Amino acid sequence: MAEDLFASAARRRLDERAPLAARLRPRTLDEVVGQQHLLARGRPLRTLIESDRLTSVILWGPPGTGKTTIARLIAGATSKAFEPLSAVTAGVKEVREVVERARARLGERGRGTILFLDEVHRFNRTQQDALLPHVEEGLLVLIGATTENPFFSLTAPLLSRSTLFRLEPLDAGDLVTLVDRALTDVDRGLGGDHLDIDPDARDHLVDRAEGDARHLLTSLEVAAGLVLEDGRARITLQDAEAALALRAIRYGDDEHYDILSAFIKSIRGSDVDAGLYWLARMLEAGEDARLIARRLVILASEDVGMADPQGLLVADAAARAVEFVGLPEAQLNLAHAVVYLARAPKSNAVTTALGSARADVHERPAGAVPAHLRDAHYRSAAKLGHGDGYRYPHDDPRGWLPQEYRPPEVAGRRYFRPSGHGADTEGEVPAWVEEESSRGRAYAQESDAGTEPGPRPAEHEGDPHELE
Repeated sequence: MAEDLFASAARRRLDERAPLAARLRPRTLDEVVGQQHLLARGRPLRTLIESDRLTSVILWGPPGTGKTTIARLIAGATSKAFEPLSAVTAGVKEVREVVERARARLGERGRGTILFLDEVHRFNRTQQDALLPHVEEGLLVLIGATTENPFFSLTAPLLSRSTLFRLEPLDAGDLVTLVDRALTDVDRGLGGDHLDIDPDARDHLVDRAEGDARHLLTSLEVAAGLVLEDGRARITLQDAEAALALRAIRYGDDEHYDILSAFIKSIRGSDVDAGLYWLARMLEAGEDARLIARRLVILASEDVGMADPQGLLVADAAARAVEFVGLPEAQLNLAHAVVYLARAPKSNAVTTALGSARADVHERPAGAVPAHLRDAHYRSAAKLGHGDGYRYPHDDPRGWLPQEYRPPEVAGRRYFRPSGHGADTEGEVPAWVEEESSRGRAYAQESDAGTEPGPRPAEHEGDPHELE
């Protein structure tokens, strides 16, 4: 009895000394902030947890998004035994011990077992394979938590036997809710200290957390400690900066769009150093790396285009790296793409060509699809004349045959005009193309109908409606 009292007292003192993030860990599903696509009432994961019908799952998401919290809530809700392991310290030996206990438990009491394996991506292929037969036969229900892309870090057999749930970074509203909860919760938070926080200090902590609840609460706890040490009752921006050891960089809505606009214009203007400077400004201000990556992919086609088709591959690779590698390392991939695109030859021929084609779609009659180009694969198509007269280009040794590919209303209209920069050159144009173009121009009675440039692309790098 005395040992139980001492153990209870020790647990209570440990709880009191636990970090703020641990003390505020949700005790019910309703206390979880964020992940409503999984945990709102009626959503799949919540339904499985509350009905105690959970099968093997992989919880994939960035740090501080609630993977361990969800696992602990499952432990409290299930009738099964809950066995937690960390893949950082455990190996096949520990898994075998869990399997032995699970088999004995099932045989003696008919009780199932859930194995929670944190950082499951740290298990190598052999260790993952050791889990397979026990997951497959239902002896173990596996809950794997990982920050890494499971399609790269987990074996296909293990992944195919599990349901994948993706957790998203918490948004600003969720993080503000956590700050408010921490400052008002008397029992588990900082409510007993009666602290207030300036809005700019709160926003700085939220911005720097980058969707990570644990990071936010840790920073808030440090800032609160600094304030209490000075005998004050309000957390200021200076306290937040000191807690993070980072200076707050101005980055309101206006700066967001202005800096993004300057970033795009610098790369378009082939100024490598300016592009890197604006990239660094955005990253240091906590800009969403995925937004930066999307803008680079767009720029690769809009401003580099056919002058260097490799630019799109580089930009796409950087965007994929942001998802696969994540920050801070993916900053290098973004910088790589910025340098490449800024140094590449430039051509907006694709942009203006599409603009001209779209203008024709809006301004000219919508001609019918020529009969020889219509879908002819179904049984009655021939009766309708679909496909009649179509000439298959590969039947000719040259790989092309003269035929019209557009309705007469726009036949011969020329949209794409190479810029002559880099790889964006005319090349060899088949004679029949020129002949068809001449016929189309005569039909339209416009001697040079296709020479007007298409509409200038919208300034969407600075337009919030285009960006979001």
